[in-house]
Amino acid sequence: MAESCAIPGLEPAALARMAAARQVALRRGQGVFQPGQACAAFLVVTAGTVKVSTVTSSGRELLLYRVGAGETCVLTTACLLAEADYDAEGVTETDVTALAIPKPLFEELMALSPAFRRFVFSSYGVRLRELIGLVQEVSQRQVDRRLARFLAERAAGPVELTHQEIAAELGTAREVVSRLLKQFASEGLVEIERRNIIVAAPERLARIAEGV
Repeated sequence: MAESCAIPGLEPAALARMAAARQVALRRGQGVFQPGQACAAFLVVTAGTVKVSTVTSSGRELLLYRVGAGETCVLTTACLLAEADYDAEGVTETDVTALAIPKPLFEELMALSPAFRRFVFSSYGVRLRELIGLVQEVSQRQVDRRLARFLAERAAGPVELTHQEIAAELGTAREVVSRLLKQFASEGLVEIERRNIIVAAPERLARIAEGV
């Protein structure tokens, strides 16, 4: 039961119920969960690292986050709370030990223990903020492709929109659009005039939009 200290401040009744939890050991490179799999237990990593990732529509792996010692998996928490299946993959990057709390015990502790609830939701909140940051980062990384597609689709005539109006269409900042347009202009893809944008190389823009 020493691993129960991974969850600080548990009340005596909750500590007693933690006897039903078990310690698991996983080898490096072992799958922890995969898309479509039901979530059977709440895991608290006590040593090692688990990588959680998904596959994008283009077939590339996207790292969502890593779970280290003393941490929990936000996706596991979400699946337990929503009674949903996993939609990402978890794989150990090192040998891992973890405290596995079966789903029925997880639900009991959520009802019984304020300390357990604080631990779960505090961990969930930290991970959620990290994921929001990741979404923003990925969104910014893809702006060049979205802008290229936006311009290629309007190649028939001048694009009579301000940088701010284009930014609003793409859901990004005006400064980002202005910087990318200057880059496109330096590469001969567009010509920037005072009140409009001339698409000079729609085929090349289309290739950028497709990630080619």
